[in-house]
Amino acid sequence: MTGESATLIPLSAVPPAMVEDLLDRAFGEGRHARTAYRIRAGMEALDALSFAALDEEEMLVATIQCWPVALVTPDGRPVPLVMVGPVAVLPERQGEGFGKGLMAAMLNAEARLAGGTGASFPQVLIGDEDYYGRWGFTNAHTKGWRCPGPYEQERLLARGAALAAMPAEGMLGPWPGQARDTD
Repeated sequence: MTGESATLIPLSAVPPAMVEDLLDRAFGEGRHARTAYRIRAGMEALDALSFAALDEEEMLVATIQCWPVALVTPDGRPVPLVMVGPVAVLPERQGEGFGKGLMAAMLNAEARLAGGTGASFPQVLIGDEDYYGRWGFTNAHTKGWRCPGPYEQERLLARGAALAAMPAEGMLGPWPGQARDTD
């Protein structure tokens, strides 16, 4: 990360309007139409796995959010997953290592929550395997998974020890019964 002086804080410590501004700058104002937003619709981000990066001047430069979602099998059974993303970095600060630092922080927090037992939910994201593969994300287990909207199948990536036990087919969406009313 640029300078070893970046500070990671819980995302919940950042005013939501600042996070939204950063996301608009990183992904554009049309970002809400993306498929990832449909998958996690109405869910609250997981505080323990969502972080913000501040630069040496304590300015917000990047965020990572994680969400409780489900892979709903063809017979209607929901199987829990954690959706990673967005990983957002201000355009003028990309390439400085903030995204890598946030991914490492999230995975370290996830490992602490698992308590060394390895008992954690698989993680899923829509992204480039060339980038996310360094953390074990692959599309090897997601070929039969579907999303509620347009996406490129090869960009649907997952990681985690429990992937071997995941259903081969299903539709990704919010965790049933936990979505907040967004209207």
